[in-house]
Amino acid sequence: MQIKSLLVTLVAGSLAFASCNSIKSSKIELKTLADSAAYAIGTDIGANITKNLPAAPGGKELNQKLILAAFTDALNGKASQIPADKVPAVTQSYFMKMQMIEGKKNVESGKKFLDENAKRSGVKTTASGLQYEIMKDATGPKPLATDSVKVHYHGTTIEGKVFDSSVDRKEPVTFAVNAVIPGWTEALQLMSVGSKWKIFVPAALAYGERGAGADIKPNSALVFEIELLEIKKK
Repeated sequence: MQIKSLLVTLVAGSLAFASCNSIKSSKIELKTLADSAAYAIGTDIGANITKNLPAAPGGKELNQKLILAAFTDALNGKASQIPADKVPAVTQSYFMKMQMIEGKKNVESGKKFLDENAKRSGVKTTASGLQYEIMKDATGPKPLATDSVKVHYHGTTIEGKVFDSSVDRKEPVTFAVNAVIPGWTEALQLMSVGSKWKIFVPAALAYGERGAGADIKPNSALVFEIELLEIKKK
């Protein structure tokens, strides 16, 4: 997840509030529409915290009781222990540091995975470092970078966690060959229509240091099964 995006999500909005299983809320009554609206706002932001904070680099290490205490202080007009103009810098520094640490770990685990994977029978490695394994061969035409293609795919982390899958959605997708991550652009131009490959993509050919969403961490190597269904010429 990019730092700027993370700060927009957590700092500018929902980081001011916290929802934590270890914090017990007192029983309340919603007597008016205003009460319900206030509770709904808290529910929405609390759910946002629960969803986004653990997925952020270093998010699990943050003490949510301190987040709640800071919010309470701010709500009551109590002076913050960190000057308001320093808050964004402190938060950004923390997440950048944790992203670097997490990214370094992912580089090491990705390299170890790819080194071991390259030894398997049937796995080929290109000059760029992309690895592929032919699951179903075909002799159809191969797309150019300027073509669009219709494919089915199934994407996982090297640990096996599914982060995206047209197969699971039961709906193939169409996109330009040169409009995807470099590992895909390279692999698709090597594939024939009708073939199905399993590709192993180094982080540099995937989403690199920025990662993507909650499941694709910085510097993550990725695994895709790709079935090339059709080439759509311009």
